[in-house]
Amino acid sequence: MYKSMQTFYIIGISDNRNQFLSPEIRNLVSQGKVFSGGKRHHELVHAYLPEDAVWIDITVPLDTVFSRYEEHPEIIVFASGDPLFFGFANTVMRKLPSAKIILFPTFNSLQMLAHRILLPYQEMQTLSLTGRPWDAFDSALIRGDKLIGVLTDREKTPATIAARMLEYGYDNYRMTVGEALGNGEEESVRTFSLEEASQSAFRFPNCLILQRNKVHPRPFGIPESEFHLLNGRNRMITKMPVRLLTLSMLTLREKKSFWDIGFCTGSVSIEAKLQFPELKVTAFEQRTEGKELMERNSRKFGTPGITTVMGDFLETELGGLPAPDAVFIGGHGGKMIEILQKIKEVLLPDGVIVFNSVSEESKALFTKGITQINKKVTQCTRIAVDAFNPIEIMRAE
Repeated sequence: MYKSMQTFYIIGISDNRNQFLSPEIRNLVSQGKVFSGGKRHHELVHAYLPEDAVWIDITVPLDTVFSRYEEHPEIIVFASGDPLFFGFANTVMRKLPSAKIILFPTFNSLQMLAHRILLPYQEMQTLSLTGRPWDAFDSALIRGDKLIGVLTDREKTPATIAARMLEYGYDNYRMTVGEALGNGEEESVRTFSLEEASQSAFRFPNCLILQRNKVHPRPFGIPESEFHLLNGRNRMITKMPVRLLTLSMLTLREKKSFWDIGFCTGSVSIEAKLQFPELKVTAFEQRTEGKELMERNSRKFGTPGITTVMGDFLETELGGLPAPDAVFIGGHGGKMIEILQKIKEVLLPDGVIVFNSVSEESKALFTKGITQINKKVTQCTRIAVDAFNPIEIMRAE
């Protein structure tokens, strides 16, 4: 194992088969001994490497790669584009914070795509779906970002991305896809409607830029009549004024993970996701009809990314879910005490719990349960909507 500080020379390259390396980089490479990169990078630069070069493939698991790095004081790494743009330099800094890094970046693929279509890109929201979940992409859609640049992979292709957008009603963008950028005659740049893109095939590697052509509605306070309802019963949904006051008491702007227990139509979860797109929303419901209702309402109001968990909350395994720092109890089935005890096991420090009480009995039950988990009710607001019974919105922390 090499004990002293290691040095990494990280060189950004394009996909051009006739790779251009500056005199400075060629001189560095000619004197190097240990090199690393993906298999594709090796194909592009192998002609420049010394005959006795040692090559370390960057493959998963990365821990194995870094174990091999430990044997060498200096390593020259080839990476795509700008190594700091969702690139390997970030990985080196995270795993080896004491290492010395010398960068030789080039344009990343989204910059190249913007150059090809003469698009000023200073306002572009960039994100990567390469081996990553949809979260950042969904947030950009809900926010309605004007320009969205996306790095893709072999599963989250331009076609699957376009199909997801259309599923949730985001037909207000046009998509430009760049394939094999920087690779001479193999390079392709095409612009599509989302419908066209969803039915097209694309060569890999590729990336895309979405340009908004109209504003997608993003309501603040959705009338309950707009939701698909459980058996058409408008009493089985949190009314809009109550819903907005509930979200206010949850202080979701400063939260990361929100649980909606007993979501029914999904109105609270959907309103929360619309107003706080980066929020991780997990919704629980034991009525089987709830799953379809959440799916239909999420598509109608454009809120991808809500995780639904079906079944009795008290019997649900919570270990694999993001721990909440905000919880709304929309239904308890007479088991309030047990639900609060289970919430206590996972609620993050400084987390809040909000409950809408419709009777003195449920108010007393919530207060008793909150006391038993060593919290206290800090806010209680009474509100009446139209001819419905008054509701008390209670916040505990």
